[in-house]
Amino acid sequence: MAKYSRLFKQGLPEQVENQEELQPEAEANERFTLLFVDDEENVLKALKRVFLEENYNLFFADNADQALELIDREGIQLVISDFKMPGMNGVDLLREIKKRRPEIIRIMLTGHADVQAVMGAVNEGAVYKFITKPWSDEDLRLSVSLALQQYVLVKENKILKEITKKQQIKIKNFSALYDKDRKSLGNILIKQGVLKAEDLVTAQKEKKDDEFIIETIIRLGIATDAKIIKALQSHLGIEFIDIKETHINPGIVRSLPKDFCERSRFIPVRLEGNNLTVAMADPSDIFLRDNIEFLTGLKVSPLIAGSADILKAIRQSYGETENGQDDDIDVMTGIEPMDEIDIVIDNDDENINVQELLNSSEVPPIIRVVNAIISEAIRYKASDIHIEPKTKFTLIRYRIDGILHAKIKLPIDYHASTISRIKILSKMDISERRKPQDGRFTVKSGTRLVDLRVSTLPTINGEKATLRILDKSASIRQLQDLGIIQDDLDRIHNLMQRPQGIIIATGPTGSGKTTLLYSILNTMMMPTKNFETIEDPVEYFLEDANQVYIKDKLGLSFANVLRSTMRQDPDVILVGEIRDLETADVVFKAGMTGHMVLTTLHTNSSVASITRLIDLGVKPYLISSTLEGIVAQRLVRKICRYCKEEVEPDTEMLRLLNLTKKQVGEKVFRGRGCQQCSNSGYGGRVGLFEIFTMNDDFRHIISSNYKESEVLSLATSTGMYTLMDAGIAKVKSGDTTLEELIRVLGPQTRNEYKCPSCNAMIDMKYLFCPYCGNFKHNVCKVCKLPLEEEWVKCPFCGGHKDK
Repeated sequence: MAKYSRLFKQGLPEQVENQEELQPEAEANERFTLLFVDDEENVLKALKRVFLEENYNLFFADNADQALELIDREGIQLVISDFKMPGMNGVDLLREIKKRRPEIIRIMLTGHADVQAVMGAVNEGAVYKFITKPWSDEDLRLSVSLALQQYVLVKENKILKEITKKQQIKIKNFSALYDKDRKSLGNILIKQGVLKAEDLVTAQKEKKDDEFIIETIIRLGIATDAKIIKALQSHLGIEFIDIKETHINPGIVRSLPKDFCERSRFIPVRLEGNNLTVAMADPSDIFLRDNIEFLTGLKVSPLIAGSADILKAIRQSYGETENGQDDDIDVMTGIEPMDEIDIVIDNDDENINVQELLNSSEVPPIIRVVNAIISEAIRYKASDIHIEPKTKFTLIRYRIDGILHAKIKLPIDYHASTISRIKILSKMDISERRKPQDGRFTVKSGTRLVDLRVSTLPTINGEKATLRILDKSASIRQLQDLGIIQDDLDRIHNLMQRPQGIIIATGPTGSGKTTLLYSILNTMMMPTKNFETIEDPVEYFLEDANQVYIKDKLGLSFANVLRSTMRQDPDVILVGEIRDLETADVVFKAGMTGHMVLTTLHTNSSVASITRLIDLGVKPYLISSTLEGIVAQRLVRKICRYCKEEVEPDTEMLRLLNLTKKQVGEKVFRGRGCQQCSNSGYGGRVGLFEIFTMNDDFRHIISSNYKESEVLSLATSTGMYTLMDAGIAKVKSGDTTLEELIRVLGPQTRNEYKCPSCNAMIDMKYLFCPYCGNFKHNVCKVCKLPLEEEWVKCPFCGGHKDK
């Protein structure tokens, strides 16, 4: 057998009575069966040559229909398919194979493909891996062997699940033999003076079938739960545990049958090595403890807990399935392919020490710790990782949907090694701990390619590291899926029709600017135009665009690359960010010379971007003649759809946002908090957008005597929705909450006065109340300027004060 086909062989799990049960079908036959699908005969011949020396059964098909016939007839374990084929394409073929034979490993091998379609299939699980042509023979062999190794693991996993089910049935049968009333509990309570003998007799007569004796005593009012627990503690010398305040792993609870735990009122709460800590309503039942030890093979350490609390915790740990039946064991799905992360090394780094990267820490667990931190962040879909040294531990926090969540605590002894590992991956100086440093590296997690931008900062407890996560494999979202209201969507489509000019996306870091620009770029895509992107780093992969990675160390700055791009005959250019005057100057000159330029800027509002550009040094006439539109945006959390409920708007929130009930409605929505949203009340995010489009009036103001307030006033009067207007619309539609508007936009303040007639709050510049028509007093009749109470005449024009 060739070297790579040996890799899928796995040692069988130990401590299983019947080892023959674990032999997967393919392993028993000693050979795997592979199917190659491609409409090009030369490609099939090349694949046959690559795997000729391997110990596989090989089948070949030149179209999808022939492949599906082979799938139904032969015991195939792995399929490698081309994308472009006559009739059914490769993605649809692999989707169909997944429906018919989901256990088959499916690989896409192609030189030209619709990347969005392929990535969609990858996310659906239809494609295990995506390999491009031309391929490396060695890499292809290794990928196939690892995929087949995955196949064996999934097979073993399914067999183990069946064995576990059988063992659970046996345990249930055994547990029925041990469910006996030993009567020691009643004797203890009588001895401690909690019960009288006749009370115990009464409780035993009144006990219901589904009731524990302690619950009967409490229900009849003979004794309280606190007295019973205190008596047992005093007699047995066993500690009390508050189940309500204890985190219990459902996996540990499910190691024993639910009905056994309920009948005997106990619940496993902790597993440490060979020791199982069990909370019991009656820890005096030594026979029950012996029976648990016999069933689990573990040493039992008992604690006292309330009977009702134990019952509630058991039911929470097990839950119920959709058909109303209890779930006795976890449903074990297939193992996630390529679950560990791989470090991707840039080929253009000549000075990199590969061996140092692979063995970057003298403490092997550190590699696993860092990998686990990054893997968890990717699983949670976090945008940032914060590694923060504290006095006694290192805290790992993830920013999920814009909010930081503390997820992991590491021993403080691991901190220095963890930071060193990250520094080595990021190509930083590990000996320098007194100065901030920046770096980046790339990891591969399954089929996802993720860029991490790293920043370190010295603090009083040690170095803090922050990692920004950019998923290059994420699919580009459609404009209509971003949460843009229809009027603003029409404005964006109008901007996209312009033959030249500049469109700016503005907002703070992490507000979704690049996501918006790529959605616009994806909508504009057509084969008759040349699209170029210049970014640091490239955040999305776009097949039909030429994408350039900025590398300042090599002299590839935004301005330099943009100048070179101008000689590449571009139609549409995406520039990652305007950071300085040099970049801004080249961007605006590109917009003037017949190119459409998409870029980003960091400002708080759309109109403020014009002020920022002037502050950078861009000439006002360049801005007025070249700028076509500005989109300011923020991201707010969406209310969880599983626990959404109607409530009355909070008056304090309305006051902070300077709103009235009439503006948001009598009822708004909030998330109550459930398991689906981790009790946060939110799930996912949606955008708020403020879209400024240029016209002749704005061009005149900007080029002559620019005032930000005048432009903003004119823009809002002509129908521009501000970020607050967009936020109010999202609150009224039930997408987000008033609290989110406060968090993202902050309290809203205006220069107002209270109308003495109707008590409404009026803008200071209004002389008449728009609600009741009352005229503003204490102003001059002639010049309308404010006057003091004791003044008789206006000091500005000599007119009389209005009385």
